[in-house]
Amino acid sequence: MRSTVRRGPAAALPFRLIPFVLAAALAPVPAPSQTPAPTQTGADVLAADGCLALRGRQVGLVTNHTGRTSDGRRVVDVIAAAEGVTLVTLFSPEHGWEGAVDEKVGDSRDAATGLRVWSLYGETRRPTATMLAGVDTLVFDIQDIGCRFYTYVSTLRNCLEAAAEHGQRVVVLDRPNPLGGLAMAGPVLADERRDFVGAHRVPVRHGMTAGELARMMVGEDGIGCELQVIACRGWQRADLWADTGLPWINPSPNMRTVTAALLYPGIGLLEGTNLSVGRGTDTPFEVLGAPWCDGVRLAAALRAARLPGVAFVPVSFTPTASRFRGERCGGVHFVVTDWRSFEPLRLGITVATVLRRHHPDAWQLDKLDWLLKHAPTAERIRDGAEVDGIVAAWQPDLQLFRRRRQPFLLYE
Repeated sequence: MRSTVRRGPAAALPFRLIPFVLAAALAPVPAPSQTPAPTQTGADVLAADGCLALRGRQVGLVTNHTGRTSDGRRVVDVIAAAEGVTLVTLFSPEHGWEGAVDEKVGDSRDAATGLRVWSLYGETRRPTATMLAGVDTLVFDIQDIGCRFYTYVSTLRNCLEAAAEHGQRVVVLDRPNPLGGLAMAGPVLADERRDFVGAHRVPVRHGMTAGELARMMVGEDGIGCELQVIACRGWQRADLWADTGLPWINPSPNMRTVTAALLYPGIGLLEGTNLSVGRGTDTPFEVLGAPWCDGVRLAAALRAARLPGVAFVPVSFTPTASRFRGERCGGVHFVVTDWRSFEPLRLGITVATVLRRHHPDAWQLDKLDWLLKHAPTAERIRDGAEVDGIVAAWQPDLQLFRRRRQPFLLYE
């Protein structure tokens, strides 16, 4: 496996397990100002040098509506117009080319270029030989949100494996992790539990970018494709989305705010159970409830837990879609008050333990492990264990993961 990376000034860590070549000179460091310069995404870096990394290549582009430069240009148009680059075909992930649907997606066509868009969330989730005909380079540019069970990174893994099988190179245009690159939480996925909502052996909140995860998957699992990551410039691990200066584009129909993305690793974790997580409301993942739930009692119990960085408001809501459609639900609205101290996984586990205690018959947690993918944690919740003990049990694997990920990181 050969691999190169374009990196910004902060990306100085050596890639110890796989030989690396620095692909381009570093951009000049801007002079200090009162308003920091916005982060440049990998797409911005690619566009700025006229798609030099793709010169002479036959490209298949894996993207969706989030694949834009920071000034609003579609990456598909940037690549299509680049000198010496042939854009052959397009691929879309879950939610489709426009990121607008919550179901299986068929193939389509991009109106501007006339190119076919192969769906990787329809009859197949992996590029086939037919789809890859005439392609020598797969380019991946999709905004991830930093949660293990969000499926865009699963699509990335499938593309890496398909490229290894069919002899394509893969270029990842990296983007910031909206949840930052420092905090990690939740159980680490075991290899035997890997599936489309768990692409690699990482915790629920992993603190890595798509480019870093690509390096990790290729490096740890020996996926035999040539990989190049075009890194962001100006992004640091401590940066959350608000620090980037980049516009927010909803990456999927129900990921409508940055706050929803921050809550998602904890609240989305409970979606397999008989709860509404706000789908069919204006605030998905910012509210949670059920027709059988006492929102006032739940909010009081959560306040008593003194969780950092979040407040709780009892609410009633009636989803217009998804679970409990048309039914009035009692529940809680989550208000994030401090982004840096808030711990979404601790919140999710606390909600679970409170529901288990207050609604032992009504709350059905048989499918809790669908996204959690860690039977010991599910059993501790079922048995009424305390939150601190549940979280403490994750720490040895998280410390090992912290060491495992180090060789693959691109940013300081």
